[in-house]
Amino acid sequence: MPQTSPYDEITSEDELREVLGGLPARRAATKDHDRLHPLEIEWLRRSPFCVVATADADGNCDASPKGDPAGQLIHVLDPGTVAIPERPGNRRGDGYRNVLANPHAGILSLIPGRSDTLRINGRARLVRDAPFFDDMAVRGQRPVLAMVVEIEQVFSHCQKAFLRSGLWKPQTWPDPAALPSVAELCKIIQEPAETLAELQAHYAPEHYETLLY
Repeated sequence: MPQTSPYDEITSEDELREVLGGLPARRAATKDHDRLHPLEIEWLRRSPFCVVATADADGNCDASPKGDPAGQLIHVLDPGTVAIPERPGNRRGDGYRNVLANPHAGILSLIPGRSDTLRINGRARLVRDAPFFDDMAVRGQRPVLAMVVEIEQVFSHCQKAFLRSGLWKPQTWPDPAALPSVAELCKIIQEPAETLAELQAHYAPEHYETLLY
């Protein structure tokens, strides 16, 4: 016997539109385009952080943070194509495995202190080497691979989420020490064989600095 949901679910676009208060304003509905404006290219040159969203063939999603010095993170190949480098990491490759099964990807590009974001959606492919890898080198190290995205949609997103969260206002930040450290979380949740002291040494910022590139 089917279970009844305890929630008042939205199951159609008509219901969604009713809850959202109707259709978007014309400016919001028509702001997306398929090529980068020169000012959006300049935005990407100033962005040191982005989140890349992917999904596998069954729709299982992944969102992965990416960071590099500004100007080295999202490389613009042309107004319709960007590339994001992969640096040495934990080798899980969740998002990249998704791209192999489903080429659709989304990028949310941030600039610290800015309350708006730049969103890019498109079709991705993985490249193990290309001439532009030299331009993405950091500390003399070329990326191990790159995700090349052919842009299908790009637009700026308004600042409401950042204003609501107070993300760039230190006075609103919770105490970062209120939760266990990453080493303590690893020890508690994953129960690895390493001692807590060994995990703390591994996750120490000064150790991670040696692993970045």
